[in-house]
Amino acid sequence: MRTQSRITQKKKKKRKKLLILVLTPILLLIAGATTYGAFLMKKAESVVEQSYEPLKKVKSEKREVVVNPKNDNTSILFIGIDDSGSRNYSESARSDALMLATFNEEDKSIKLLSIPRDSYVYIPDKGNRDKINHAHAIGGPDATIETVEELLDIPVDYYVRMNFYAFIDVVDALDGIEVEVPYNLSEKDTEDNRGAIRLQKGLQTLNGEEALALARTRKKDNDMERGKRQQEILKAIIKKGASVNALTKYTDVIEAVGDNMKTNLKFSEMKAFVGYAASTSGLDIETLQLAGTDSKIGGVYYYQLDEEALEQTKAILKTHLDLNNPEVAQENN
Repeated sequence: MRTQSRITQKKKKKRKKLLILVLTPILLLIAGATTYGAFLMKKAESVVEQSYEPLKKVKSEKREVVVNPKNDNTSILFIGIDDSGSRNYSESARSDALMLATFNEEDKSIKLLSIPRDSYVYIPDKGNRDKINHAHAIGGPDATIETVEELLDIPVDYYVRMNFYAFIDVVDALDGIEVEVPYNLSEKDTEDNRGAIRLQKGLQTLNGEEALALARTRKKDNDMERGKRQQEILKAIIKKGASVNALTKYTDVIEAVGDNMKTNLKFSEMKAFVGYAASTSGLDIETLQLAGTDSKIGGVYYYQLDEEALEQTKAILKTHLDLNNPEVAQENN
């Protein structure tokens, strides 16, 4: 059953559509291979400029020099915020989804780490431990990035922040994505209307509202499984966007960001990621999860990360970014 809130439909007609939710600028740059690639690139550049919002710090404190994604291994933190028209949390919104992507320039490989929203971590801006999703409500992308850097001991070079609408618009612009629904579910829609989204178990094509409901739900499992679903959904978006059939959709996809996305990536930096999509071995994405257990502290639920597994994950990411060889970044700049 496919249901979409009438309120959401009305808001979509009124509000300006945005640009592109992407793991990298893959969808934008594949457009360059089409006969109208120049037009699309110009359009994309304009929207990216509107979405540009730098961080307070020019570079991570864990970097000796500013990185160049054309030559260096880099990282991007994707922040999905818990906000919509009915909620109107704006800058005080908590993060609903956090994914860190690391990019190895030599191998043209990507590692995608899902960070559970209830992870019990140290938040530097707060000065104590709390759920990691509180960091954004405290200090936006800057505080969130600082918290992730503290947790993983690696630099976070870039961020892409989007709200519910950005996600929905991109999926709808692609005419939906094919995803395996693990179980029957009934969920709220974007405007928090209970039971508005109902899905049956099985492989199916989901529209934007349905894909968001699947990404957000955790009624029948936990944060670990939720993170896995979000990774699969993101990969489905990339797969659909990279398909030949999606080429004619790029004008709509490019218009699916703007007011609802912010990033410190400049368009020139986005273009440097094209090699990851054009690699002869195809798009190489490995997904990672942070193992842990459910716990309660002072009657409040938290996701307690497994310290040994966390150390292993940190080592994997450091190796992927080649941080064990500090001369690499300086040589490439």
